[in-house]
Amino acid sequence: MRALYPGSFDPLTLGHLDLIERASALFDQVVVAVLQNPSKTPAFSLATRLDQIGAATVHLPNVEVGSFDGLTVQYARHCQAQVILRGLRALSDFEFELQIAHTNKSLDPAIETVFLATATQHSFLSSSVVKEVARFGGDVRHMVPTGVASDLARLLNRTSPGT
Repeated sequence: MRALYPGSFDPLTLGHLDLIERASALFDQVVVAVLQNPSKTPAFSLATRLDQIGAATVHLPNVEVGSFDGLTVQYARHCQAQVILRGLRALSDFEFELQIAHTNKSLDPAIETVFLATATQHSFLSSSVVKEVARFGGDVRHMVPTGVASDLARLLNRTSPGT
């Protein structure tokens, strides 16, 4: 079975990576797809985000990385995914994610949504939190893969990820 894990991944966090690793053990193939959302201005370019995900998942042979715009269910059909994977950090995520799952089901009844609870140690993480901590000079090395920490340091003109 093939699963699609869509998101903005701006940037990829250790919470995202944890879900990707766990999904790779549950599904035959996992497609991690970066949504190109025209209503958002990402910190990192699409190419950089794809590179970050590729580097962080190189150890997972059944994970591929792609990008899309438009509806998630359309991309799921395009990449022949039977499942859309979504992560839940807290109860507050569930209401929104359930609404999206029901919407996707109404658009394509053949595609299921599967929720995975985020590992406890990553439950506080979001891309927004990571960017905010990094913007104010905080150390994000325990929040993101090493390459992403270096990219954030470069983006913010810092000499190293922890400064």
